Amino acid sequence: MSQISAAQDGLPGTGKASRERAVKPALVLMALGIVFGDIGTSPLYGFKAGLAVAGGVTEANVLGLLSLVFWTLTLVVSLFYVQFVMRADNEGEGGILALGGLVTRGNKLMFLLPVAMFGSTMLYADGMITPAISVLSAFEGLRTATPTLSHYIVPLTVVVLLAFFAVQHRGTARIGKLFGPLMLLWFVVLFALGLRGVLASPYVLVAINPIYAIHFVGENFGTALLVMGAVFLTVTGGEALYADMGHMGRRPIMQAWYFVANPALLMNYFGQGAMVLSDPTAVENPFYSLCPPSLVIPMVVLAAVATVIASQSVVSGVFSLTKQAIALGRIVPLRVVQTSSSEYGQIYIPVVNWMVAIGTLLLVILFRSSENLAGAYGLAVSSTMLITACMFTVVLLQKPHWPIAKALAFIVVFVVMEIMFVAANMSKLFEGGWVPILLGLTLFLLTVTWTRGTRACSNKIRQMSEDYHQFIARLDEPDIRRLPGTAVFLTRMRDKAPPLLSNLVRWNRSLHETVILLSIEVLRVPRVHARDRMRIEPLGQGITRVVATYGYMQTPDVHVILRWLPRLAGLEVDPGESLFYLWSEEIYRDPEKSVMPQFLLTLFTFMRRNGARAPDYFHLPQDRVIEIGVHLEI
Repeated sequence: MSQISAAQDGLPGTGKASRERAVKPALVLMALGIVFGDIGTSPLYGFKAGLAVAGGVTEANVLGLLSLVFWTLTLVVSLFYVQFVMRADNEGEGGILALGGLVTRGNKLMFLLPVAMFGSTMLYADGMITPAISVLSAFEGLRTATPTLSHYIVPLTVVVLLAFFAVQHRGTARIGKLFGPLMLLWFVVLFALGLRGVLASPYVLVAINPIYAIHFVGENFGTALLVMGAVFLTVTGGEALYADMGHMGRRPIMQAWYFVANPALLMNYFGQGAMVLSDPTAVENPFYSLCPPSLVIPMVVLAAVATVIASQSVVSGVFSLTKQAIALGRIVPLRVVQTSSSEYGQIYIPVVNWMVAIGTLLLVILFRSSENLAGAYGLAVSSTMLITACMFTVVLLQKPHWPIAKALAFIVVFVVMEIMFVAANMSKLFEGGWVPILLGLTLFLLTVTWTRGTRACSNKIRQMSEDYHQFIARLDEPDIRRLPGTAVFLTRMRDKAPPLLSNLVRWNRSLHETVILLSIEVLRVPRVHARDRMRIEPLGQGITRVVATYGYMQTPDVHVILRWLPRLAGLEVDPGESLFYLWSEEIYRDPEKSVMPQFLLTLFTFMRRNGARAPDYFHLPQDRVIEIGVHLEI
């Protein structure tokens, strides 16, 4: 097939190569608002959850817990994510699907792609649990202000979350500009409150010495796993540093972490430890105990704002992940709404939004406190981090300049550490940890079902197709008339004539003068440059095969493809005057040689009926679409 460049100015989807942006304060501020909302709100519940399982407020327990928090943040976030994993970008993009694309590049190690998909399904659990635990923990400050307000915590949480999900369709183009300054204010307040506690009892800073962590684990070996599961809550949200790298670039995230977020978080945790040592009654809510009594209510309001920002970051990430999975053909197509004309990444997926909303509200109503939700939250995130660590190890082993010894050292330190965190959170499997596991397995079943079903349909259609040269030869028959205008056939196949085209000629004995056989291919890379976008091959008899290639971060646009054909191939094609021909497949089970069990086939057909129709997904003009049904047995 000959390749024609489409790199002229104006063709969208030019992508961006992996590069380091010039670091400006505005980018660092933006990173604070987009990336650090989740981990930035961990002080609301992380240290409190650790104290709850540490075995009482003693100097050894508090200092040991603080030491564990310090070294967990240092090893997991500062070293594992910032210094190692964030260097494994897939053409500038990060996240577990981008890492999966790196591992399977060149169609190698394809068995690891389902592992990446399972890791991504756990992020949906994160998308449900983060809003629930974050907003609950913010309003739990009301109990510190006055116990009489305790019964308002759950109702207020539900109201705020309902409002939060109800406005998602408006996008975050306007309020998103406030995220950075608000999170900067949040981190400044975290640092100031922590400093207030540390100045009152600076002795707690000795917990930086790892001996305290080692001694604490040795003295409390029986409960060490429970404590580590709670300590892990202080790094939840760390995976966002890698996932959002494509939006911000590596260096702004690094600087925002090292100079703002990390110092503020550590100071606040040490401040909470100092407060608990000086006043053991503060153990009920050490975060709000750092506040002067007159500032507790304003702090609740600021915390609620910060948790909404954290929730927005996670939910936006779920939307982005869903869009990527749709592009890769791993889940059923869903309606994707662009909420901003200038920010391409701001999207809204109605079905996903309300599924996440229902799940989040059920979690709030069932668990009713951040402490009860801690087990579910930790298991969701630790599972994703473990998969990330394992896949990053494979990337290291694939690099020729990385000695095996270094890769093995990485495994010993970081993979073993992540296994330990998963094991720690598994100890709470029956106290909420089953929630993300059940959700992840359910979503994974859906992805496997959709992948197997679509592959079976494609194989069946291929069996019904004929070679191009046979079809072209039939067009020379004298009774076949050529009609004026253009017909566009969307087809998955690139080497055979689609059955719809063959059948139309057989039934009607006619064909349009200009026929475009359009195949859209999505690669396991984030973006495909415009110069590599389109491959055009004239087949003869007015038929042209067009293959448009995209990355999973890009959205195919049929209108743009057709508008460029006159310039690229000299074809007079007007998208507004063309007819679009599509299959409408009715799926049945082959009683003799079905490739799917009845249960999975029923699930697959249900997903097909409720997914977005091809004309809606590709934004085709409804009055120019012709859908023809076909009976498929798979």
